[in-house]
Amino acid sequence: MAVAGTRAASSPRPGAALARTECPPGTAPDNEACVHLTRGADDGPLAPALPNAHREKSGRWAQYEQIPRLPDRPGDYDAYRYPIPPGLPGGHYVVSGYDLDRPDPDQRRGRTLSHVGHGGVDLPQTKGTAVKNVALDHQEGEAEVLYTGPLFGTTVVTRHSLREGGRLRDYVVLFGHLDSIAAGLAPGAAVKDGDLVGAVGDTGSPSLVHLHYEVRRVREGVDVAKVPAGAQLLADSVSVVCDPRNVLPLK
Repeated sequence: MAVAGTRAASSPRPGAALARTECPPGTAPDNEACVHLTRGADDGPLAPALPNAHREKSGRWAQYEQIPRLPDRPGDYDAYRYPIPPGLPGGHYVVSGYDLDRPDPDQRRGRTLSHVGHGGVDLPQTKGTAVKNVALDHQEGEAEVLYTGPLFGTTVVTRHSLREGGRLRDYVVLFGHLDSIAAGLAPGAAVKDGDLVGAVGDTGSPSLVHLHYEVRRVREGVDVAKVPAGAQLLADSVSVVCDPRNVLPLK
């Protein structure tokens, strides 16, 4: 992958968890990072991949591509349908949202700045809660499982084909920190809307039970069936991180 900003959408290193008291007000610990809490609306044709940047530990600015929320898509995270029921008071879903389009100080922060930026949404729920596949907006056909195994903790990655601009484009969806993967789910399996993917857990993010849900648009001309399974699916040469509100179905 090109830079830490896109990769840092997960909580990769078990055992380095922050204590809740180490994070400033308005944030919460997610392994070694303090993530900005999100409730409700954010300020904020085919969405372009736009450059953004963050400051690395060395002080150097690193630039990366990301696809921000389209202006015609609601900013309110609660307007969308997710793989699990709401887990926050008041029926809210998202405890930490997409922030790669935000100024550097407003992005996710690790103590070492080795993990910066959050390319998905964190959905808290009780450990063991069923995680179900969601058919994306304008999706055609069923999703396909591309990968199951260790990545962002225990992880499932699926491929979805969406009708955009009169043609089909592939997206990959990551379900991270699962406690377990649904029985029989393996690469090549087809999954319909509502099919079981796994269960909410805290693998790779000790003591912080949640689902990390991330969407990436596959680059033009890339056949993900020929990409080695696992982390290579998230490489900058293969896919671009995308605000999930662009493709999640509305309630």
